[in-house]
Amino acid sequence: MLDSLFPFSAATGPITVRVSVSYLPEQSHPALGRWFWAYHIRVENHGALSAQLLNRHWQIRDGDGQVSEVEGEGVIGEQPLIQPGGAFHYVSGCPLTTPGGSMVGSYMMELGDGSQMLVAIPQFPLAAPATAP
Repeated sequence: MLDSLFPFSAATGPITVRVSVSYLPEQSHPALGRWFWAYHIRVENHGALSAQLLNRHWQIRDGDGQVSEVEGEGVIGEQPLIQPGGAFHYVSGCPLTTPGGSMVGSYMMELGDGSQMLVAIPQFPLAAPATAP
């Protein structure tokens, strides 16, 4: 069921990151060179220790091959602590100046024993439908 809701996933040790993405025509203005997507992230902790999401790093590639990098603390203003067997969801968005591109990234997480691990965020496409004005 999760695979159909979140078609893109990557597992790093006990942490699985799942992603779904949606083009938002109501926030896009192709005539003005603006396309917008929302992405829904689910971070699952399948391990025996808690895991706190400390930082994020994104590589955003537009349809012309230009890459932007985004780094910062936490996600959506939070540094969530995910208990064993738990999950954290959030939704964010990405504008581009081309009708397509992709995103890929990583999270730095701290486990309950104080160790840190770099967790992969799977690459996922940003693609406006062919019918988009």
